[in-house]
Amino acid sequence: MANWTPSLRLGAESPGGLALPAARPTPTQLYAPRGVYLDDEWLVVADTGNHRVLIWRGLPVHNGAPADVVLGQPDFTSEGPAAGGRGPANGMHLPTGVLVVAGRLYVADAWHHRVLVWEHVPERPATPPDYCLGQFRLDAVEPNRGGAPDALSLYWPYGLGWRAGWFYVADTGNRRVLGWRGLPEPGRAPDLILGQPTPTAHDENRGGPPGPASFRWPHAIAGDATTLYVADAGNHRVLGWSPPPEADRPADLVLGQPDFASSGELAHVPQGPRRLRFPYALALEDRRLAVADTANNRVLLWNHAPRSGTFAPADVVLGQTNFDDHGENRWRAVAPDTLCWPYGLWLHNGRLAIADSGNNRVMIWTFNGAGKGGG
Repeated sequence: MANWTPSLRLGAESPGGLALPAARPTPTQLYAPRGVYLDDEWLVVADTGNHRVLIWRGLPVHNGAPADVVLGQPDFTSEGPAAGGRGPANGMHLPTGVLVVAGRLYVADAWHHRVLVWEHVPERPATPPDYCLGQFRLDAVEPNRGGAPDALSLYWPYGLGWRAGWFYVADTGNRRVLGWRGLPEPGRAPDLILGQPTPTAHDENRGGPPGPASFRWPHAIAGDATTLYVADAGNHRVLGWSPPPEADRPADLVLGQPDFASSGELAHVPQGPRRLRFPYALALEDRRLAVADTANNRVLLWNHAPRSGTFAPADVVLGQTNFDDHGENRWRAVAPDTLCWPYGLWLHNGRLAIADSGNNRVMIWTFNGAGKGGG
């Protein structure tokens, strides 16, 4: 696994078998987590199946450490959409993307069709959000605010990104990516709509076949000053723009497919280092790009992130022993280095956080080579 080793596990422990423990929520238990964020101060996890977000102050030092803060539920043992029926103003429905920028916490509350915002990362359980994006108010939850899509509405926003002073939302149900220069505020229209010709358009692949300027399910966003990457999960590919776009235009890079017009899935066959099946997450740090090849139960890494072209092979595979295998937990048993539907990624300071959704856990892998960008 090219100098990457699993160093920490949070959530389920399943040594020696495929059976997972009960999904009852606790400060230590996770149920199908789909988003993760890591920096020097916080570890934030979208505990999607429990309709909540868990926060750890700093990186835990031992497996199974309890979270310090829960959001979206009144306490650590409650569950259910909209705070277990208490209402959406301080509840969530299948949260996915999580992000901290300039001290603010952002949560993609996907099935409430909004992004929740806390002006400061909460340090007390059940702290309500300060406001949201995509809805008129915190108790509203309709797709596209109950009407047709426009520049301010959202439909299944699954992913969030921050790149070189730009904030992004993967507006998955509207098949587009929204981008703002700086941090968005309620009522401020995005500066960029990527993947659709107008603010009211929402057709899959622009109503035609896949191409370099269309999405089926844009799901995750990462990038730097040179390139913007979008995981287009439904087309089984990652698209890249170099330089990052300031207006809608075709991509310069495709990974996972041999060309921009292809979108096929190779199921149940050897995959190799080039193919992707439902890539739901990606992360970038320095020159390294990580992609969650979700349906192949693996994470692929490019030691030098491609910036243009097609079909570049990955350098490293995590979760499988080689590039051809693709089974859930290698078709054997849950182990410290196996994966089952990895659904969220974050790279920070040579550590890779993986929301290992099918195993009900979050894993931290550590790079033991020379330098963060090495291979």
